[in-house]
Amino acid sequence: MKDLDLRGRHAVVTGAASGIGAACATALRTAGATLTLLDLPGLQLEAHAATLDAQVLPVDLADDNAVSRLRLEADILVNSAGLQRVASVNQLPLDVFRRMQAVMVTAPFALAQCVLPSMYAKGWGRLIHISSIHGRRASALKSAYVAAKHGLEGLSKVLAVESGPHGVTSNCIAPGYVRTPLVTGQIADQAQALGLDEESVIAEVMLARSSIKRLLEPEEVADAVLYLCSDAAAFVTGTSLALDGGWTAQ
Repeated sequence: MKDLDLRGRHAVVTGAASGIGAACATALRTAGATLTLLDLPGLQLEAHAATLDAQVLPVDLADDNAVSRLRLEADILVNSAGLQRVASVNQLPLDVFRRMQAVMVTAPFALAQCVLPSMYAKGWGRLIHISSIHGRRASALKSAYVAAKHGLEGLSKVLAVESGPHGVTSNCIAPGYVRTPLVTGQIADQAQALGLDEESVIAEVMLARSSIKRLLEPEEVADAVLYLCSDAAAFVTGTSLALDGGWTAQ
């Protein structure tokens, strides 16, 4: 999307300190948007924001009270924050399950509530949610993540139905395994849980159902975000764009 011009647009990106969120923030800034970056407090968020001349809002998105106090206006909202815990259902602590739903479903709902008034006032807006292929398919040991991503996909569709008449679109992007710190952590966790070495986890578990045998890069997800912000995607809403290397074609 080299010709995309987002000057005059303001984007809010969650999970912006690293991984997909960081790549999305960089791509949006390169296209001309100004930025507000949300993530857990830390030097990594501050350093990334400094390179992009971005506003920083350190916040724990699992904290309902902290999220409810946010006051934001935006033309573009990218819900990218996420976390993973690999464990069987009978070994996953309930508080971990709840935290994952809070970050990946409740926070996107609350942030949409926050930014929709300014989008409606302008008659233009883009709600973009980084879902996962696990918003469409299930995998063992990922009950909380699968539940959250399915919930996010449903939320996006409702937002699309309600916001379309106001010039606002809502879409998900559903990647397969992306080369991020979150995925790197999963490799070690699954190796331990499944009794495999890490190379076998990548080849036999992560890429087994993908016809393209490599991890997706964060910048490729960011390119899809830019597409959804473009005029070419003005009639695209309520969808989920799969970047899964052919996983769901099977």
